[in-house]
Amino acid sequence: MAWTIKRTVCVRLDVPDGRKSDLHATNDCFQYCANRTAEWAWNYPDADCITSKSTAEGALYDELREETDGLHANLVQKAIKRAITDIDNCVDRLADGKQTSRPDYDTFSIVYDKRSATYYRDRVSLATVNGRVECEYVLPETTEGTPHDDYLLNDDYDFSTSTVHYDSEAGEFYLNAVMKRTVDDASPEKAEDANVLGVDCNVDDHIAVTSTGRFLGNADYLNHQRREFEKRRANLQQTGTRSAHLTYQRIGDRFGRWSRDYLHRVSKEIVGEARRHDCTHIAFEALDGIREEISTCAKFQQWAFNALQRQVKYKAEENGIPVDSVDPQHTSQQCSKCGCILEGNRDGQQFRCLGCNYEQNADYNAAKNIARTLALQLQRGQKSPAGGAFCQYALKSGTMNVNTTEVASDQYVSAERECTDKSTAEAVGS
Repeated sequence: MAWTIKRTVCVRLDVPDGRKSDLHATNDCFQYCANRTAEWAWNYPDADCITSKSTAEGALYDELREETDGLHANLVQKAIKRAITDIDNCVDRLADGKQTSRPDYDTFSIVYDKRSATYYRDRVSLATVNGRVECEYVLPETTEGTPHDDYLLNDDYDFSTSTVHYDSEAGEFYLNAVMKRTVDDASPEKAEDANVLGVDCNVDDHIAVTSTGRFLGNADYLNHQRREFEKRRANLQQTGTRSAHLTYQRIGDRFGRWSRDYLHRVSKEIVGEARRHDCTHIAFEALDGIREEISTCAKFQQWAFNALQRQVKYKAEENGIPVDSVDPQHTSQQCSKCGCILEGNRDGQQFRCLGCNYEQNADYNAAKNIARTLALQLQRGQKSPAGGAFCQYALKSGTMNVNTTEVASDQYVSAERECTDKSTAEAVGS
């Protein structure tokens, strides 16, 4: 099985003084092409917007090439693609009943691929309206342990389509270099020798609980920080003074950056747990199936769950561990020991099976159900399921084998194969 891994590294560019104006002129032409495309494609509300890149290129490419004499042909295409992609996203928002408006481009951001740029490990050659300009990378004195060393200077990674930005306050140009590599891994796609780590995400209490009994992060703390940040922003808006406005702009999306870092640490712990238990797969609940359950704070929690799973996915795949999702139905009501499904089994954070009296933390019980669901799916993917092949999922003090010759459905687990593990609460960043 193969995965494509992408990493973005921000590196400052040493642009020759005499060529900086060429990059600014190139950006002006690039943004002009994007805005012209957006104006042409945006027909809302009178008619359907145009979301086909080929249609847009057929109608605008020659005209834009003539109007931006000297702009590289590929940059014209990239500007058209950027605008059409954003228009398509706007159409999706409108279809969901959300407010949106025509995209407008007024910042410095140029998209370069390998036809309009030549990438090296120490420099990049960029196409401009006045020929090519070579810019050396400004790297730290010591790159060991930095993203530059891990990706930019790493021969295992190749350069992919990247963007050039300009920091007007610092007067510096930056390359957001997208680095890509393909990983071929021997981790099993089917059940044989598979070992699944289940992860249950939560709105309250801990952010994530694993089938190995690890309780990670603090959802209550994350929600508290969000509320405090939103309260501060609201107070600044109501104040209305210039000082308050400047403070409002300065803090910007500070909570977004903080929360992404917080979730990054949790995702790192999840992948670390999978590696410690030699897991070949990580299982989450499918997000589409849990939206109704988190309706009280849906927007933020859906973002948090998405962000956490996305961060786990790219970290896990770098270690050769696939991340899958399973149907969340009954994971919180089903007994992970006997398979009994009753709404009364769960009472808040406590799970007590009304069928076999098994007691456990409710989130830990759900994490085991998530792991077992994927284990069964993998088992049933065997070419010869009756041949005795098995998969297992990771628990606190052992593993449970799942064999389709003994398990008749997703709702029953033989009690003889349930280990007597106990969960261990360990909060990361709480």
